[in-house]
Formats: sequence, C-alpha cells, structure tokens
Amino acid sequence: MRNAGLSKQRRPPGRTSLDRAVWRLRSRACWHDAAALLTPTATTDPAAALHRTAVLVEQCLYTADGWEPAEDSLRAAEALATGDEERGAAACERGHLAYAATLLGVRDRADEARSALGRAAALLPPGSPTRPLLDFRRGLIAQHLSDNPSDATAAFERAHAGAAAHGHRLLLSATWRHLAAMAEHDGRQEQARHGFAESLRIREELGYLVGIAPALASLAAVTEEEAEARRLREEARRLVRVLGGVPRWLADQLG
Repeated sequence: MRNAGLSKQRRPPGRTSLDRAVWRLRSRACWHDAAALLTPTATTDPAAALHRTAVLVEQCLYTADGWEPAEDSLRAAEALATGDEERGAAACERGHLAYAATLLGVRDRADEARSALGRAAALLPPGSPTRPLLDFRRGLIAQHLSDNPSDATAAFERAHAGAAAHGHRLLLSATWRHLAAMAEHDGRQEQARHGFAESLRIREELGYLVGIAPALASLAAVTEEEAEARRLREEARRLVRVLGGVPRWLADQLG
C-alpha cells in the first residue's frame, strides 16, 4: 500500500468520536465490536439503529455469516423509522441484505431485494443523501442478479455523480470499482485500470483495510505487466490473511 501520511483525507470518516471509533473497527473487519459500540444508542435513535444495521449487513456480505443479528437489527431499525427519509434508508438496507443473501447463495431473496429498493426509491426524495447509495445498490442488482449491463452502468453512473456531490468517499470508491468492472466487461481495459486504481487509492486514503484486498485483486486482473499483477495479488493475499480470511469470497478466489 502507498505510504501516505495521516492527512485530513486519511482521518477516519465521521462527525463524532463514536462514528470514528465505529469506522476504525469496521474497516478492520471487527463488525461485531463496531455494532456493540452502537447498541446503547441504537435502541432509541433511528440513525444509530440504521448505522448498526449497515455495519452488520456489511459483515454478512464480507463473511457470508451473521445473518440473524443483521435481520434482528434491521427489524429494530424499521420499527424506529418515522419519516420518509428514515423509512427509505431502512428499505435500502433491507434490499441490500436480501441482495447479499441471494448473491452468496444463502437463500434466493432477489424479489425481496428489488421490492425493498423500489420502496426506498418511492420514499427518498431526489436530493436525499441516501439516493446515491440506493442507485448503487440498484446497479448491483442489475449487474449481478439481472445480468443487465446497460442498466447497471447507468445506475452506477448516477451513484458516482451523487457520491461525488455529497462527499461520500467510501461510496465513491465503490462506484469507481463497479464502473471499472463494467468497462472491463465491455473490453475497455484502460478505463477499467483507471477505475480500479481510483477505487484502491480512495480506500487506502480512508484506511478502509477490509476493502483494499478486493481493490488490489481487481486491479491485478487488468494489469498488463505480469510481475506487477503478481505483486498486487500477493499483497491482496497478505491482507486477507491478516484479516483472518476476509473477505471470504476473495479468500476462495485467491486460493
């Protein structure tokens, strides 16, 4: 990884010390501990309940485990949600959890995922800060569940613009990554390399350790120099080992 200094860009995201503590744990694959920090406030605060749910859903996606705690947390967040923004954000998380279960072969919940994200789209106003995340997750469904590259690309482009406008840098790293994947799918190797490199750069700057190995592996797949590709893959393997075999799907791919 690049040895960038602890600049403003590298400080953990979040407005409060609790947000930053949760981020540090989450980014190091300590989702259970991150969720525990949020538990006291998540019982009454809708924003904390949604934050806790997002952490646990991310754990499911990276480990293919922890489905029941994520589902329990999601139901609690749904119960606390009041206005359209909160209800829409909760529906967005339900769609993502159902998507993850389908993608990882746990259970086919594709219809639930589409329905929940459709409900979120109806609830969230056009200028909502959750809209870019919703667009991104609709792109994931089009890419991985519907096999519709054109719809996926359009959704990722909307999410990319929204993430940039709202300053959502972690989401921006994800939109770069998936736009690069669509470019690779279309044979546009230069755009793919650029997108994967940008995704990696942002994740390194943020210190999002659990997301760096996938970014390294994706960049390796489109790197022309075999020696450099091997170096990137080996660094990805090292990070997966450091994190105890997470992400699970990448550990399997890297052998």
